[in-house]
Amino acid sequence: MESQSEKRASEPPETADRSGQDSDQTSETPAIAVEGLTKTFGKGDEALTAVDDVSFTVREGSVVGLLGPNGAGKTTTIKSILGMILPDSGTVRIRGIDVHADPRRAYRHVDAMLEGARNDYWRLTVRENLRYFATISGVKPDSVAGRHQRLLEQLDLAEKADTPVRELSRGMKQKASLASVLATDSDVVFLDEPTLGLDVESSLKLRRELRRIVSERGLTVVLSSHDMDVIEDVCDRVIIMSEGRVIADDTVANLLRGFETRGFRVSSPNLDDDALSEVQTEFDVTDVQQYDGHTRIEVATDSDGFYELMAVLRAHAVTIDAIETVTPDLEEAFLEMTKGEQR
Repeated sequence: MESQSEKRASEPPETADRSGQDSDQTSETPAIAVEGLTKTFGKGDEALTAVDDVSFTVREGSVVGLLGPNGAGKTTTIKSILGMILPDSGTVRIRGIDVHADPRRAYRHVDAMLEGARNDYWRLTVRENLRYFATISGVKPDSVAGRHQRLLEQLDLAEKADTPVRELSRGMKQKASLASVLATDSDVVFLDEPTLGLDVESSLKLRRELRRIVSERGLTVVLSSHDMDVIEDVCDRVIIMSEGRVIADDTVANLLRGFETRGFRVSSPNLDDDALSEVQTEFDVTDVQQYDGHTRIEVATDSDGFYELMAVLRAHAVTIDAIETVTPDLEEAFLEMTKGEQR
């Protein structure tokens, strides 16, 4: 399989102006529309359906996270959309253009960062990569020099702009790869693990800058990541796949709403063994921790069970320092939704 940089380099440059919409593009047309996408590898008993009748749309200017356990079909779905894999059936439209009927016109809107930082030319400097990918996408690099400089500054690459990519750290290579994708005029962008290899501080800043860049340029982004914090911070909506199918498609808030208040966390300085034993007998205690002379227990129960828990603790004269509700984050919700569905 050719790398994404090779794929882009092998295509003749397009000189069409991509700042406007295509004649068949309307405000109601999704930036991405996938319908009935199916792909099976192998035959007979060895056949494996990697993508099973997948359909979804992505509206223009939105950021959608694509999640799924290993083997869920995410990569096959993305590569089928990008034309790197030929699906058995289904249609893909980019800004209303059928990618199989008119791939050149459809894909002039698209760019992608796949498989980490492999889409840059490591012998070139960071700035040279930005100019190169702008050129092969049909953009005169001098006309977007200001944008390139802003990208270098926004992604903390300005000091390394004239350094060959091969001399950069792993995290810097990742940023350079992202900058190369954003250096073109593409308005539909696919990003695979954009924060891979970054430390916490760099990851947080990249998330903020990515949201700003998306907003400023009205980009449509499909983002795949195993870092749920990235998905929560950057994405407007999440599509979750398992066993080749879409099993959830909603905003992060709506997905978490279905898992509200799964329990309570109670801290006490005098929760003795007798009280703890009764609580463990009567309730589903999921965690017990000792810290600084205090005991903290986590109990999986609903609001009615909470009042019963308080009654038991009161009967043992337990002093309560703190009570917290336990609600899942996106990672916990994801694991719950895909439980039992993984291959």
